[in-house]
Amino acid sequence: MYPSPAASPRPAAVARFGRRRFAAGVLLALVSAVTGCADYPATTVNVDAAANRHPINPNIYGVNYGETADLAALNAPLNRSGGNATSRYNWQLDAHASGADWYFETYPDSSGTPSASTDAFIDKTHAAPKGAEPMLTIPLLDHLANLGPGRSTLAGFSVKKYGAQQKTDPWNADAGNGINAATGKDITGNDPADTSAPNSPALQQEWVRHLVGKYGPATSATGIKYYILDNEYSVWRATHRDVHPDPVTYDEIFAKIVAYATAIRAADPTARICAGEEYSWWAMYYSGLDQAKGTDPANSDYNLHHQVYFYPWLLQQVQAYKQQHGVQLIDVLTVHGYNDGPGDNDEAATQAQRNRQTRILWDPTFPDPFWFGDVGVAGRSGRTVNWIPTMKAWINQYCPGLLLGITEYNWGDEAHLNGATTQADVLGIYGREGVDLATRWTVAKQWDSSPTVYHVTHLASVIYRNYDGKNSTFGETSVAATVANPDNLSAFAAVRADGALTVMVINKQPGSTPVTVNLANFNPGTAAEAWQINAETQKSIAQLGDVAVANHALSTTVPAQSVTLFVVAAAAPEMPAPTPPAPTPSGSPSTPVGSGTTGGSSSGGGGGGAVSPWFFAALATLALLRRGIASRAAATARRHSQDL
Repeated sequence: MYPSPAASPRPAAVARFGRRRFAAGVLLALVSAVTGCADYPATTVNVDAAANRHPINPNIYGVNYGETADLAALNAPLNRSGGNATSRYNWQLDAHASGADWYFETYPDSSGTPSASTDAFIDKTHAAPKGAEPMLTIPLLDHLANLGPGRSTLAGFSVKKYGAQQKTDPWNADAGNGINAATGKDITGNDPADTSAPNSPALQQEWVRHLVGKYGPATSATGIKYYILDNEYSVWRATHRDVHPDPVTYDEIFAKIVAYATAIRAADPTARICAGEEYSWWAMYYSGLDQAKGTDPANSDYNLHHQVYFYPWLLQQVQAYKQQHGVQLIDVLTVHGYNDGPGDNDEAATQAQRNRQTRILWDPTFPDPFWFGDVGVAGRSGRTVNWIPTMKAWINQYCPGLLLGITEYNWGDEAHLNGATTQADVLGIYGREGVDLATRWTVAKQWDSSPTVYHVTHLASVIYRNYDGKNSTFGETSVAATVANPDNLSAFAAVRADGALTVMVINKQPGSTPVTVNLANFNPGTAAEAWQINAETQKSIAQLGDVAVANHALSTTVPAQSVTLFVVAAAAPEMPAPTPPAPTPSGSPSTPVGSGTTGGSSSGGGGGGAVSPWFFAALATLALLRRGIASRAAATARRHSQDL
């Protein structure tokens, strides 16, 4: 939905009274830690390591447009190249079009080597220490970016050709915004050829073959695993109205998916193809046509297709195509996880909205308070969204076996703790609800700074994937974690491959809160590591002192607007006491030396079977040593475990 970072750097948000509030927050946290005082009533997190167990797909921790250093810090598994600027990317010219994001202009991305900028993106993605996977966007629009003489920029709404316009590019007076200066209305009837070269499935297939030739097929270590079919189709009529002014229909999108997906399959059969890519939950129901004109008219997409909404209809067609032709068109149903609110500011009211609004992802009883909730959707209860479970139900009903992906999302307020707590909450929800992949838009940092300055929200991703700087992670198997009110304090839990139980506690409230974490169906050790985000100026995850675990519970006070990860090692198994050899019965003959048996040696000259006291002492010492080694090995595994 947004332009690429290069086209539109994200300015740092500055909240009123931010420094004063931060200083007061630090003082309050220190006072609470010393005196035991708290601002909010005590609450409880109940973890059950035997309930609701299912794998967490590590691909939910991906990002858009990460640099190699970003990917390393995040231990990110996926790096997406997407957004509006990729919808008209011309790989042969290595050029893109900005669309409505910046005066409908085209721009060169390099000196002109085919696919050069994309290949560079792939290379820096692969260069991350753990080798993230790139996700590439395949354009479906009929018109790709073209360039003028000497690889110069072209304007979709040239002032010289189409007359005076409301605004022009400050650096290119001939590039207008496509709105007539006199009438205030959109300019229509412009020629797409002003800025375009033709697109086709054959052209994109040739690009995939170039990538296979350079990096290998998807089955190889360096092959491209994911191709995404364009971006936010229903708003092409706005973002790319210079070349696609008419709203898209169900049939147009499905026809393009068939043409381009089969072309990709022919070039790299095992690559995963992602499609859907709409900008919000509303667009999963309403096509571009129905967004423009509503679903009531007889010729709406909804009515023309037997009163079936867009995503369910699309899934039905994908499944029918597979049954008829034996070809799986797509592997991942994707959407962009944006909502109409709560905005990007850090005001107290907006913070409270953001704390509640993540419920749209999972809560079937939560009504969307923003205007999207007013959209009439048949069969939907009131203003509720129930986003992720709804998509999973559609997949199970109409096209079983597809993965679910959220390829863009961003909940704002990146420079502040409320942005960090929301990001941590969203990642926890993605893991608990069974999302298969997600890529955040974008890295939470100041894009115009050198050296890189990360926002505190960046740490909310790091705490799941690299909290100790050694790629130690949140667990891989989600388990149940229940809280009294997730609008105030949420929690998520998972068991890790090394046996540790990881519990993420997110205090969304503007004051400290005593919390007790109960651990059911898990045999904990006597202490839990504690790692925390608690200040807007933090540059790394803070390791606190260990928290005592007793009676299958731990208790502490978490600071205002904080994210705390508890890593609870499993108790070391008890070593059985060594069993001494049974003594030889009195009067029985001794075992002859050299008889081929391996019984204990005698204490004197022959045969009584009595075992000397030093033998038991040696066994006991060996058992203690083994327990010590096992404990140190478990501690090392906890600190250095990595995703498999």
